[in-house]
Amino acid sequence: MNSRQRRGVILLLLSVLCALGAFAGVISVINDVNSKVGPEVTAYRVKTEVAPYTALRPGQFEKVSMPRRWLSESAVTDLSAVTGKIAVTRLEKGSLLQDDMIVERPELEAGEQEIAIMIDSATGVAGKITPGDRVNIFATFAGKTERDADQSRIIVPAARVIDVGRLTPIDRRSEDRTSGPREAVPITFALSTKDAQRLAHAESFAEHVRLALLAKGGKSALRPGDSTYTLDEDKNR
Repeated sequence: MNSRQRRGVILLLLSVLCALGAFAGVISVINDVNSKVGPEVTAYRVKTEVAPYTALRPGQFEKVSMPRRWLSESAVTDLSAVTGKIAVTRLEKGSLLQDDMIVERPELEAGEQEIAIMIDSATGVAGKITPGDRVNIFATFAGKTERDADQSRIIVPAARVIDVGRLTPIDRRSEDRTSGPREAVPITFALSTKDAQRLAHAESFAEHVRLALLAKGGKSALRPGDSTYTLDEDKNR
């Protein structure tokens, strides 16, 4: 082996040693990062914006993996935690789901049943009604004949709201009462059987169904004659 060949072999060996040293350095850095970052755990990120006070579904979230040490203690790591829950605030797309963002959906009391109706955003208390609120439910009925006065009635006083859905476009052009596309919100109430029947009847036959939000912690105390109203009552005063 001449001197040129020996130099070539030496350079090759040096290159191999440098490559091994670089590889060992990379492995050392990776191990150091892993030791600092720690093991990864599953968390959940909001896929699309979720409106406040709406019922939560697993499909609204996507799984992500993150180092445990980077997650807050309130981060949700088990998606079953959203079952039967509602959002207490607006959940922004891309945000990590936290325990303090969700609460239990209000429970039915003995003798109550759930009933939901679509409330026109123009005739409800748009954006102000939340689960747990109490509302008076008004319905307006046209007179049965031309001589009969139109009448407004409180069909259910102090109805308890247990869920508020998303604003939904509806088209009621096929009905005589309204025309053109409108927006409505599905609102679910916890009512007795009799009150649920009153509400179902009003939704089907009333000209309009409106909600009046009551003060927090307060209930409607109706005086005799307060539950119905006609314009003639003011004319006769």
